[in-house]
Amino acid sequence: AVQGVTLSVGERQIVAILGTNGAGKSTTLRAISGFLGIDDARISEGSITFKGTRIDNELPHKITGRGIVLVPEREKVFPNLTVAENLAAPVSRANRSGERRRLDERAYHFFPRLAELRSRTAGLLSGGERQMLAIGAALMCGPQLLLVDELSLGLAPVVVQDLTRRLNSTRGELGIAILLVEQSAAAALEIADYAYVMENGRIVLDGDRERLKSHQDVQEFYLGQAAGERRSYRDIKQYRRSRRWYG
Repeated sequence: AVQGVTLSVGERQIVAILGTNGAGKSTTLRAISGFLGIDDARISEGSITFKGTRIDNELPHKITGRGIVLVPEREKVFPNLTVAENLAAPVSRANRSGERRRLDERAYHFFPRLAELRSRTAGLLSGGERQMLAIGAALMCGPQLLLVDELSLGLAPVVVQDLTRRLNSTRGELGIAILLVEQSAAAALEIADYAYVMENGRIVLDGDRERLKSHQDVQEFYLGQAAGERRSYRDIKQYRRSRRWYG
């Protein structure tokens, strides 16, 4: 499903992986986080290195313990638990006192709405509130690298803008790195320092935010722009590219 992928995330960087559905973006995050094994799949070639240590094919809980935490695309929260119970779930029993209070304060600091909803059952939350809760629960694990799969999926643009702003604040205040997978290039390129474009399991283009925003193919295929006019992906999906993206 994924081949020929080389990417890196530096300290305090926000890096985005862009691409259409089925490009291999989520599979890449599952490989990094260790959840690929749940699908009876393995990394058979290449390596994944975190802070100088190879972690490919390690178990998910061990990778989380190293500081890599995944916010998945679906099944983000426990729907039958309250907001407060969802935030408590990732914290080990040994740290359920002072450490839990400190981490709770962190989650509520970045997402004040969660404090207002702490007694609400998670299954009754809106899509944006669930996304806030999923990121808040990930922050309870004390990540050094936060993996966020499809932040904008199914959410209104105004909600996505708020979430991207809060993610950026999280990076700035906590000093963490973020690897963000997105179909919405417009949302990702608002905060990403660097981005990679994936197609058919391969990286076909990469560069800093400004390079990708100004790239003609990115504008046409992912930002819906051509000759200064707004275009939908449906209008151009049959378009045959006149040149390769490599190089």
